Amino acid sequence: QVQLVESGGGLVQAGGSLRLSCAASGRTFSNYAAGWFRQAPGRERQFVAAIAGGGESTLYAGSLKGRFTIGRDSAKNTVYLQMNSLKPEDTAVYYCAARNSPGARTNWDDYNYWGQGTQVTVSS
Repeated sequence: QVQLVESGGGLVQAGGSLRLSCAASGRTFSNYAAGWFRQAPGRERQFVAAIAGGGESTLYAGSLKGRFTIGRDSAKNTVYLQMNSLKPEDTAVYYCAARNSPGARTNWDDYNYWGQGTQVTVSS
């Protein structure tokens, strides 16, 4: 079993930055692909970014590439999402997910474990 806990969300002005962290239990987490998803009120859950188990490859939603960066620190069993140049439309609950395979995926259903989410609110 892997437990994921997101942190780092909050209220930020448009143009600002936030760094979300996903702390995972288990020494094998570094071998698992991980991803970030978000969901805003009244909208469908949206893929944000994913990273391979070894961190050697990443995937991004096309509209977010260049502003958001996913990374991981295997020694700390942590995955992060650096969000820059934030816009009001980035407001959502952000979820961390992991899967017990190395390949990064964009489909929520491909993941085995999920965090509880952290709220990100961007004001104009």
